[in-house]
Amino acid sequence: MAQRVPWDLGKKERTEVKLGGFGGQGIILAGVILGRAATVYAKRNAVMSQSFGPESRGGACMAEIIIADGEIAYPRPIAPDIVVMMSQEAYGTYAKSRPQHSLLIVDEDLVKLDEDLEKGKAVLKAPATRLAEGLGRRMVANIAMLGFLCGCTTVVSVAATREAVKASVPKGTEELNLKAFDAGHEQARKIFSEAGGENR
Repeated sequence: MAQRVPWDLGKKERTEVKLGGFGGQGIILAGVILGRAATVYAKRNAVMSQSFGPESRGGACMAEIIIADGEIAYPRPIAPDIVVMMSQEAYGTYAKSRPQHSLLIVDEDLVKLDEDLEKGKAVLKAPATRLAEGLGRRMVANIAMLGFLCGCTTVVSVAATREAVKASVPKGTEELNLKAFDAGHEQARKIFSEAGGENR
């Protein structure tokens, strides 16, 4: 990938993020954590909206987060900067219309890319589910993906997101979730180190 890493959003006053996956993966929780990191711990503004398929579990679901320095007049993404997809159905439903400039991050074991569609676009592959399975709990794949997201973009700082993870996950699971976050973050650092980029 030709882009300098980590994915530097520079001084953008408004950043738009889409998170997609299937019901039961914790996609909405990941959106809540990202929004909490931005507002409570980074002192910015954020809004989140969510959508689900007709199934309570297994169908595509999405969380959309807007992070801004000023007032957020319209709470839905217009041209998302970052699109994170953790299931094939979500990728097909939510990611294929993403703008040329956006960064796509996918769970490499759960999403098969349309190579023609992604030609010339920025894509990163994260082993989020595999990392979670390595910790013995597949259910923390969403947190591993957040760690990867924070390791490869400047959307919200690592420190702010770790604090938001601790404040948002069920009591008694903080240590496990932070391990998942750190595993995802370290995976991003490893990729960027191999690519000759800079780490945060």
